[in-house]
Amino acid sequence: MAAQPHGLIATFETAPEVYHAAEKVRDAGYKFWDCITPFPIHGLDKAMGVKRSNVPKFSLTGGIIGFCTGMSMIWFMNAFDYPLVVGGKPYFSPMFAFPVSYELTILFCAFATIGGMFFLNRLPMHYHPVLKHDTIHRGMDDQFFIVIETRDPKFDAARTRALLEKAGGKDIKELEA
Repeated sequence: MAAQPHGLIATFETAPEVYHAAEKVRDAGYKFWDCITPFPIHGLDKAMGVKRSNVPKFSLTGGIIGFCTGMSMIWFMNAFDYPLVVGGKPYFSPMFAFPVSYELTILFCAFATIGGMFFLNRLPMHYHPVLKHDTIHRGMDDQFFIVIETRDPKFDAARTRALLEKAGGKDIKELEA
């Protein structure tokens, strides 16, 4: 029994071709597909219908946790764990705790950003079926590809192939899983 293929891959020669093909795939209603390009193409995210990333939410959460951790740590150390009156200053003042809180805000924000990016991109991913395609290395040099996965609810081999051909795709092949 042959394994179900991962999807279909189509080759495009220029950035405008893959841009307009991405609009057609998006308008056809596909959800599980991607463009492989040798360089960023301005507006391709919009043409693909990709929403804004959620990584900033992770960053904000990490920053808030870092700030609160810094303030709480200074309060605990100065007002609770080892209260010591120095020159009539209060046990705790946000003004004196700010430098530590500021640094922990940056540290936690950076860790949350990296962690969120790894989580949302499902990394580390050491293998992907697209890597089996014989000319995928050209996607880092001078060719453009669109991959539509078989797990997409709208995927039908014949109709998807026809859509890619109509969009200008050349050398359309099935990808092994």
